[in-house]
Amino acid sequence: MKQRKAAVLSVLALLLAGLLAWAPAVRADAGGAVVSPPLPVLFDRALAASREGRFGEALPLWDEVVELAPEDASAWSNRGNVQLALGDPLAAIADQDQAIELEPASADPHLNRGTAEEALGLWPAAAADYRWILERDPEDASALYNLGNVDGSQDDWPAARQCFEAAAAARPGFAMARSSAALAAFQLGDTTAAEKQLRDLIRRYPLFADARAGLTALLWQKGARGEAESHWAAASGLDPRYRQEEWLLQIRRWPPVPVQALAQFLALAP
Repeated sequence: MKQRKAAVLSVLALLLAGLLAWAPAVRADAGGAVVSPPLPVLFDRALAASREGRFGEALPLWDEVVELAPEDASAWSNRGNVQLALGDPLAAIADQDQAIELEPASADPHLNRGTAEEALGLWPAAAADYRWILERDPEDASALYNLGNVDGSQDDWPAARQCFEAAAAARPGFAMARSSAALAAFQLGDTTAAEKQLRDLIRRYPLFADARAGLTALLWQKGARGEAESHWAAASGLDPRYRQEEWLLQIRRWPPVPVQALAQFLALAP
């Protein structure tokens, strides 16, 4: 369970800044006059603490907001994200449920609830939330990417690859989706496509550690040790976590074949 929570927190970290920006909507009163969002100063303080990763400080602020403005779906959803970041996916799901009840047509709480469901290994429930979004917006890159992670967690790497590629196409600057698609191709034995994608990523984003580490593993498997060592020197300097097999599998959520190849490289590298 602890590993699952950690894994999903990596997904949350990728999306948190955007998701937490879901601010309270301007509403109209019964007479049609526009009224201001409730408690804007308190809301902004809670939002700032959340975005800056000060989750222990953010939670009581969100508690105040939802107590004083229980009709505000965005506050419930934002508090749910903070609950998940603090390691309580059940509380996060409850908050997202409330947000969905208040604003059933909004995609954000479905995306957030799916992330919390992943933390508990509730793969069908998470997939259902992401598919709910995709039925309404087939090019929602975040839902596509998360669905790919769900597929990969169930060892369905062809489906995962398809989702990652669709996410990358929907959002061209989504480098992690492109890297994940390449790693899924590596897992499936399509090393030519995987290598091309990883090299393209490195040309565009020279400081992208994930692509550098992935190419290291692929080149090592091909027998190109010298070039593998060169890319690894860059990757390990950018992010030393790529040395940790458990982190790769459980948090970054690489497929097992690239993880094994990189572990073999590290076992023999000086």
